[in-house]
Amino acid sequence: MLAREAATEGGSQPEGKPSPRKRHDAKKTSRKRSPKPPSHKRDYVCSVRLNDDEKTQLSAAASATRTSLPAFLARSGLAAAHDLDNTAAAIAGQRELIAELFAARRHLGQVGNNLNQIARAINSGGRPAEIDAVVAAVQRAVTRVQAATDRLLDQH
Repeated sequence: MLAREAATEGGSQPEGKPSPRKRHDAKKTSRKRSPKPPSHKRDYVCSVRLNDDEKTQLSAAASATRTSLPAFLARSGLAAAHDLDNTAAAIAGQRELIAELFAARRHLGQVGNNLNQIARAINSGGRPAEIDAVVAAVQRAVTRVQAATDRLLDQH
C-alpha cells in the first residue's frame, strides 16, 4: 500500500513499469530566428518619449505589420531617412502649418485688442468709425484660423 501512495503522489513507480509519457527526440528544432550577421546587429539603444495617443497609434501600426514597437520605429525611421526629399517636405509642411497657426493666433490677439477698444467706446455711448473695419478683420482672422485648422485635420 505504501508503494501505491508513492505512485499517486508523484514518487517512484512501483514494479519498474515504464512511464506512459513518450520521450522527446534529442534533436529539437529551434523556433528562434537565426542570429543576424555582425554587420546587421543593432548595438545602439535610443529611448523615445511618447504620449498615450502616440504610443497607441504606433503600437497599432506595429501590430498591423507584425513587428514589435521598437522594430517598427527603427524600420519606419530608416524608411524616412532613405527618402529625405519626401520626409523633409512633410516636416516642412507641418512647420509651415504650425507657423501659420501661430501667425493667425497673433492676428487674433491684435484684432481682439481692437475689438475690446471698440466695445469700450460703444459702452461709453460712442459709435467708432473703425467698427466695420475691425469686424471685417475679425472675420478674416477667424477664416484664417479655420483654414489652418482644416489643413491640420486633413493631414491626420
